[in-house]
Amino acid sequence: MVHTDMTDDHGYAVLHWLWYLWVNWSIEITVQEEREFINESQLNELEKYIRLHYELDINMAGLEAISHLLKRVTGMQQQMAHLQSKLRLYERL
Repeated sequence: MVHTDMTDDHGYAVLHWLWYLWVNWSIEITVQEEREFINESQLNELEKYIRLHYELDINMAGLEAISHLLKRVTGMQQQMAHLQSKLRLYERL
């Protein structure tokens, strides 16, 4: 777990990002002894959206659209893999 009481290179509170991403993209925030933490496995997700915002100047609405589209692509990839495995079963018959 990584403590969230820190700032990024631009001086903005990472906690603001975590709160926004928790509300909109299910980034899990764990509270222990009145301190907020995120799981290390979710750092890549957080860093990806922070980079998109600062390096490409994408606003929050744009980030939401990107997140939605990425989830749809992931879902379609999973569905395609499932359908390909079903097709292989029928091809063997």
